[in-house]
Amino acid sequence: MPLILTNDDGVDAPGIWALRQALGNRGLVIAPMDHLSGCSHQLTGGRPIRVERRDRHTYALDGTPADCARMGLHHRNTILHPEDLAATDDEMTWVISGINAGANLGVDTYSSGTVAAVREAAFYRVPGIAISHYIHRRRPIDWEAVVPLAAKVLDKVMSLPIEPGVFWNINLPHPESYEPEPEIVFCPLCTQPMPVEYVLEEEGFRYAGVFGDRLRDSNADVDVCLSGKVAVSTIRLWHSETP
Repeated sequence: MPLILTNDDGVDAPGIWALRQALGNRGLVIAPMDHLSGCSHQLTGGRPIRVERRDRHTYALDGTPADCARMGLHHRNTILHPEDLAATDDEMTWVISGINAGANLGVDTYSSGTVAAVREAAFYRVPGIAISHYIHRRRPIDWEAVVPLAAKVLDKVMSLPIEPGVFWNINLPHPESYEPEPEIVFCPLCTQPMPVEYVLEEEGFRYAGVFGDRLRDSNADVDVCLSGKVAVSTIRLWHSETP
């Protein structure tokens, strides 16, 4: 089975290419054709899913992130060109989703398509990592600078044991400089809700909540990441005694 890379920002997003670089240019990219941020665990069942081959290690699907994980894990032999299929035989068995442009912290994990792709893999007992990057005050992400930090965090996390039904959720901070590298902190998910501010405009209600102003559990992932550190959390789907 291959190392499958996906996201919810779309196959052309810079984050997924930063992710592949961080992994030593390894991995089979199976990602949505379009930007689908916030689509959660939506799956496509009422229409065909179109597949487009971009190059020997890149495939775009007209589907959701969860579709991409499912198809990559269970229908790789059908999706891939025979030469591409042979090239993936010796790679690792992980689903890694990201690097998302924007954090997926605490309650965000329920609406995130980035996280849903890895959750889909976990249902099938395949280990996975969702990795996202906080955006501070709309400042652009320096993807080139992110690559070595992401590489270090991924290497550390992928070396750790993981149980079936558990996956990793990583959120990178957005410091002014990545030198020295931010501290890596293993922490729980924050339980606090998002801000619920809306403004009424002519067309209807528009969300006006400020991401950085959200409530924080002390030492949980929101607090850790927004304080300038790398937040690494586990998400458990069931208890360990489940087969």
